[in-house]
Amino acid sequence: MAEVKRDFVAMSHGRTRYFEAGQGEPVLLVHGAGFLSGGDGWLPVIPGLAERFHVYSVDCLGFGPGDHLDQPYSFGYLVDHLREFQDVMGLSSSHVVGHSMGGWLGVLLAYESPNRVQRFVDIAGGGAATRNLTTMVAWQPPPEEDVRAAVSRFAGSNIDSAVLLEERLAMLHNEKTTSGFRRLMDHMTNPETRVRYNTLRRLPLVTAPTLVVWGSEDAVNALELGEQTAELIPDAKLVVYDGIGHNVPYEAPARLVETITDFLS
Repeated sequence: MAEVKRDFVAMSHGRTRYFEAGQGEPVLLVHGAGFLSGGDGWLPVIPGLAERFHVYSVDCLGFGPGDHLDQPYSFGYLVDHLREFQDVMGLSSSHVVGHSMGGWLGVLLAYESPNRVQRFVDIAGGGAATRNLTTMVAWQPPPEEDVRAAVSRFAGSNIDSAVLLEERLAMLHNEKTTSGFRRLMDHMTNPETRVRYNTLRRLPLVTAPTLVVWGSEDAVNALELGEQTAELIPDAKLVVYDGIGHNVPYEAPARLVETITDFLS
């Protein structure tokens, strides 16, 4: 099994946490939204992907135990944070794999900076619908038991889960962190934001070879959104996992590793 490294890198806003493993063509993994989301959410698939690729899994701006902005967030900042991470890692471009919010950011990155994205995998990506998600509106910190349960899922690598739990609990009990995350969720659920950064007009202009992966039982982003995404991106391929819901990296990690590896290879 490939060893996974956990580290921090200095960026324009401060420190960002990331996970790295493997050798080969670079693959940037971009996670979904949620206080318990971050680069560690990809730990179930990183070792498998690292058998073939050089994998980077980064905490998006405003997520994880790194530094947070003291000013309002924007999708523009979130997408540029991915470009800056590529820069500091010495990557002129990479494959990009995004789940949920990560798929949304991946579309925006591929649209704005096509030279940065070699191949793109959109897993249950957001951005096509303008409706708000109830879990993001008027966000409140989760109970501590939810944090412990979430960290227990981060298996499949050499990373000590006690370290991840300590980071998450520190975030939970830090008012500056939770108030900043609430501002981020407020921005992402703002109706004007969801219209302005909607992906529908951008999808036909994505030039990177694209694979769209969706669970048939996705209750967050319905399969119809995946079908629409694959239809609008030129020459995109759609793969549907029967019986799988929204959290594909957790629900079907081994199958997802195989699907991504076949496509990127």
